[in-house]
Amino acid sequence: MMPPEEYELLLTDEVQRAIAVSRGRDPLDVALDRTVPHARLVATQVKYLARAASKLPSYAAAQCILPPLAFEQASSEACAAHKRIDGDTALDLTCGLGVDALFLSRRFRRVVTLERSETLARIAAENFRRLQAANIEVVHTSAEEYLQRPGLHFDWIFADPDRRSADGRKLVRLEACSPDVTALMPLIARASGRLCIKNSPLFDIGEALRLFPDSRVEVVSLDGECKEVLVYADGTGPLVTATALGHGSFSARPGDTAPEPETFDPARCRWLVVPDVALQKARLVRLHLAGKAAVWSENGYGFAAEEPQEVIGKVFAVERIEPYDPRRLKRSLKGAGAELMKRDFPFGAEELARRLGVHAGADVRLAFTKIGNGFWAVRLK
Repeated sequence: MMPPEEYELLLTDEVQRAIAVSRGRDPLDVALDRTVPHARLVATQVKYLARAASKLPSYAAAQCILPPLAFEQASSEACAAHKRIDGDTALDLTCGLGVDALFLSRRFRRVVTLERSETLARIAAENFRRLQAANIEVVHTSAEEYLQRPGLHFDWIFADPDRRSADGRKLVRLEACSPDVTALMPLIARASGRLCIKNSPLFDIGEALRLFPDSRVEVVSLDGECKEVLVYADGTGPLVTATALGHGSFSARPGDTAPEPETFDPARCRWLVVPDVALQKARLVRLHLAGKAAVWSENGYGFAAEEPQEVIGKVFAVERIEPYDPRRLKRSLKGAGAELMKRDFPFGAEELARRLGVHAGADVRLAFTKIGNGFWAVRLK
């Protein structure tokens, strides 16, 4: 965590001017530049402001203060903007850098956000001032203490629990995170009937529904990477949703089933579908592709005779499909540059490249998968 004395230095006009004129430079050059006051501190801010240009563009534009650890743990603005809650008042139990609180402030008249670290609470308040988010109140306290206060009422409570142990290990179980939302549920229910929890992308969908049976659970991905599992515990579930930001959403009720696909016939498969990771994580691949493409596994590819439309994922034209035979493939590929993809296949991309004698390149694109007891190689156009 950023020491208080570093934060005080960052507030000075001298350091702020140095950061402003150094932006765009190599942070290492800034750190070694003897003409820059407090060069190491300035270089760190220059580095993270450059990274914020894509992850936190509002913070970059306002030249906010970015403590490295808080930056790494923060939501991207794209994910924060997606939270599907709104109303008059919101309580954020876990401020951190404050990205989620900032976007809640655009959906609620008033937001109260809690931060246990005094320095980080001061940083968040200063950043909100720079971002002109005047309807956010930062309170330096813990969720456990604040929720004990009498007379609390909020339309929604939001929580993004700390998923790191004291020794730095990643935590997944909600009960192990801080604050322990499950232990706070009686106090949360007293203050609001609606709770939104942001969980790790590793968090299990079944566990979410076990802990919150009447909730809506949403898996969110960005640019093909699973980012978070949201639980909307407001009594409107159960429902599971997969959302690929910028590409659409698909929802289903737990227990909904897709029809079993017919026997795999490579000759009829002219299109290959790579379902988005959000569909995989939400276990909605087969339901989403029902009537569009045949899928033999939630972790596998979809295959179709006609080009499927409105698919959350990528679609490729198939040149041919053949049983996986590494020796024959190696002879035909002749050391080409290849893009290799795989789903439900026992070897990783590096091992496949070694076995096939190919290197990374764009001469050919191949997909590998298992269907039933057979392993298949798919050459794509």
